[in-house]
Amino acid sequence: MHADLIFTGGPVLTPEGRTATAVAVTGDRITAVGHDEVLDLRGPRTEVVDLAGRLLLPGFQDAHIHPVPAGLELTQCDLTRAKTAKETVDAVRAYAAAHPEREWITGGGWSMEAFEGGTPTKELLDAVVPDRPVYLPNRDHHGAWVNSRALELAGVTRDTPDPADGRIDRAPSGSGEPSGTLQEGAMQLVGRLTPQATPADRLAALLHAQRHLHSLGITAWQDALVGTFLGMDDPSDAYRTAARDGSLTARVVGSLWWDRGRGAEQIPELVERRAALSHGRFRAGTVKLMLDGVAETGTAALLDPYLDQCGCATANRGTSFIDPGQLPKYVTELDALGFQCHFHALGDRAVRDALDAIEAARTANGPSDTRPHLAHLQVVHPDDVPRFARLGATANIQPLWAAHEPQMDELTIPFLGPERAAWQYPFGALLRSGARLAAGSDWPVSSPDPLEGIHVAVNRVAPDSEGAAVFLPAERIGLAEALTAYTAGSAYVNHLDESGRVRVGALADLVVLDRDPFDRPLAEVAGTRVALTYVGGVGVYAAQEA
Repeated sequence: MHADLIFTGGPVLTPEGRTATAVAVTGDRITAVGHDEVLDLRGPRTEVVDLAGRLLLPGFQDAHIHPVPAGLELTQCDLTRAKTAKETVDAVRAYAAAHPEREWITGGGWSMEAFEGGTPTKELLDAVVPDRPVYLPNRDHHGAWVNSRALELAGVTRDTPDPADGRIDRAPSGSGEPSGTLQEGAMQLVGRLTPQATPADRLAALLHAQRHLHSLGITAWQDALVGTFLGMDDPSDAYRTAARDGSLTARVVGSLWWDRGRGAEQIPELVERRAALSHGRFRAGTVKLMLDGVAETGTAALLDPYLDQCGCATANRGTSFIDPGQLPKYVTELDALGFQCHFHALGDRAVRDALDAIEAARTANGPSDTRPHLAHLQVVHPDDVPRFARLGATANIQPLWAAHEPQMDELTIPFLGPERAAWQYPFGALLRSGARLAAGSDWPVSSPDPLEGIHVAVNRVAPDSEGAAVFLPAERIGLAEALTAYTAGSAYVNHLDESGRVRVGALADLVVLDRDPFDRPLAEVAGTRVALTYVGGVGVYAAQEA
């Protein structure tokens, strides 16, 4: 049988390394991997792609991402490009002026490092949007910036108590007056009032995001929040529609949101949602358990207290959003029902709680193929590093964060102290211990470009920070290991065993880069671009110059 598609004339990354120079695809499968002999499968209708020395590899997979909110934010007040407080405020002013019809100013993506202490004030917004409410989540979406009008509509005053799962930041005067930022669960005090996107808006956002992700070589992903949380749009209907009408060209796993305000009584509902939503290229066999917050706001759960600005221990150990005493029971029941557990675990206490829960499930249920994974892993106690391999828990890393930048150097390291700061993002230690690595971006928290993440994983320096100090150099990993995390590692987490590797019989989810990064200095990895992307042998992206 003649092949439908043949790649030839360049290195091919197989599980054994760059050991081939040609690949044939028939239908949606890889049917030959080798060298010149693969050309014998060429027929009159075979499309031949000349790699011209460029690298062919499996399609990238993002193991932790939020495409629908990202797509929606791109059509609203997008602050992701602003670097300073002035640029951020100017961007809000410009957006509000350009959209006088908008009842609310929404969007987000501002950087905490642009503002002193990471907490901008309502007065900055009042000066540019005094007459309409403003609600703008920050880059990590664990906090929101609001103006006085938004607080007024929500009835938030100096007398409003902090919710159990969040914090209203207060003016430094001691008056108790809300200062203009809301952390974690307090976001919902205002977020619940914001206009919700329509089903058509969510579908358009998904398809817009999908086009962008395909342009970055991403052929599959795990959506890390399918459900309703702090006013965020539930992407379920968008995936359901796209999976049924065929417009979902990527392969997607949906992580069903665990309502952290409830307990085991929600598990039957998750079982029903799994059955109702799974269709075609979308499967909903994962449950997302958000255990803690983020280090920059002091809500990541730590074993020992945060430090203050003077380096002294405080009373704050962060926040556990799910009762650690109940977590093992929940995870054991979910595991018994065949659910994969996807943990948000940033601080070392959250990481330990997740591993303890996985261990409890393994003890109660025996070995299983549910493939639990822990995302973010900012601070991991050294005692817990070897437990990943022992328990079969995948380390789901977001490499782009593992670099010196103001958010790290000014808002994190001083409040962790030198010992714990050295435990951050231990990619190398995890790999050396035998742990399996998967990788993702958490977009729109940070760039979804896998090549930027790979750049940081191998260099521990941000792509745009030439000459910067290397962040914990012992935790660098090799280029092959980083690529594997974004391909086979994430494919494992996504239960897409027929993808993630270039081998005969695998799904033809493939990417052609514009060069072979193995032949370039590691400092140039981020300059690599995607030339072609295929899902099941069908082209879904081609760069103009390709």
